[in-house]
Amino acid sequence: MFSFLETLFLLCSLALSLALVVPLTGVLVRFRANYNPKGLQLDAEGGAQPYTGPIIRSYFSMFMRVYRIEGVPGLYKGFMPTTLSTLIVTILILLFLDAEPRHGAYRAPDVGILGTLVYSLGMMLISLPTVILTYRAITTPHKLSYFNITQSLRVLLTPTERRRPWILYLTPGLLAAEVSHISLVVLGLAPLRRLLLPSVTKYRLSISDISMFKLTIYFTIVGVSTMILTPLEVIAARLAIQRNHASAEYNSVSQEVEGDAEDMPEYSGAEEDVIGLRSEADPYVGLVDCGKRIIHEEGWTTLYRAWWLTLLGGLASALS
Repeated sequence: MFSFLETLFLLCSLALSLALVVPLTGVLVRFRANYNPKGLQLDAEGGAQPYTGPIIRSYFSMFMRVYRIEGVPGLYKGFMPTTLSTLIVTILILLFLDAEPRHGAYRAPDVGILGTLVYSLGMMLISLPTVILTYRAITTPHKLSYFNITQSLRVLLTPTERRRPWILYLTPGLLAAEVSHISLVVLGLAPLRRLLLPSVTKYRLSISDISMFKLTIYFTIVGVSTMILTPLEVIAARLAIQRNHASAEYNSVSQEVEGDAEDMPEYSGAEEDVIGLRSEADPYVGLVDCGKRIIHEEGWTTLYRAWWLTLLGGLASALS
């Protein structure tokens, strides 16, 4: 059991981290989800027209665009589902996984590689619906209420998803992207980290015990893994915002809106969308299909949007 002070400290730490992480994550999701084709688009009559959507070249440009169009409230889109997901996962870890405190943070128990893989996959399955809702809340142009959950769900979910919420797990390619990402980190990076940086993995950071040669090798491996992890993260963001629909007309994964958002307010002064989304009538139908279409329509560099954030995360994990 945890004392009152420990619980209060944990809640304050979570609140502070959410205040910092939510805006940064929201900008990252929008930057990676923004559709920016490199070629001409065809109109209803088959004529070629230049793409007129927003063209954002960097993460920081996206940050400034969000702030300019939607202000501070726009930076905190997705706050409620992120908070709920964080609280649920934290409670599960503390109550059922016998997590131990470490310098004010909490770490899941060390149960070996296979146990860690099962744990990570389990946490992913638990949090996946809220991740999907968070990504959609971030990318919607509408101003959702923090507390009117029913109204927000009508905007973020299709009638099919509201009737059968488990269909979120069947979003084409999304589970494959998440499982691939987790498997690479747990089965690839984690064992190499333990092998090359054993003094760090034992929770005792001693600079004198760290071999600079091994540290350089590990950082090189992290850099190489970034070339695989970043495209998986970009693809996962694109697939998560695709809404499942039963209609054959929309290929079952349309981002269709059936009037549920017509009366929803938008951000004052927002005369343009923050990001552009791919046509709802021609969605991605899987992990490989999404990657191929991104390369064909937008160029391979789109798969590496904000790659440096993935790299920094991998480097930071070496000393965590």
